[in-house]
Amino acid sequence: MPKSVKKILNKKGYVYSDIINKWNYIVGLKTSNVSYPKSFKPNGKNSAGTLTINVQRGNEIDVEYSKSQIINKINSYFGYKIIDKIRLETFEMKTNLKKNKSSLISDVSKNRYLKNINNINNELIKNSLIKLTKNLK
Repeated sequence: MPKSVKKILNKKGYVYSDIINKWNYIVGLKTSNVSYPKSFKPNGKNSAGTLTINVQRGNEIDVEYSKSQIINKINSYFGYKIIDKIRLETFEMKTNLKKNKSSLISDVSKNRYLKNINNINNELIKNSLIKLTKNLK
């Protein structure tokens, strides 16, 4: 095994990768939908560490109140006390997705698509595509 990989594993790197892989399972869907583990920092060779969790803005209070439950779930998953503290950081969810989509499809493009759609012989496909273009904004 390479020295660098061995060094990371000795610093409990496997814990962080396990937490990332099993995040939905460990904390549940409600919490995992608004958060994800950012980093894990062990306090010492055989002592519990600190887990940093990124939380979507607006959901900090819910995750703050469930910190002790998250710690208990993670520690019981590993079978020993691996985490003793959780630190929260917030991030903003990108809500400009609709705005970006609307700027990508102009009225000229819609008209061109409708013109091509009218040349389709299959009525079911034609009607479905017309409905789809009406939903594009």
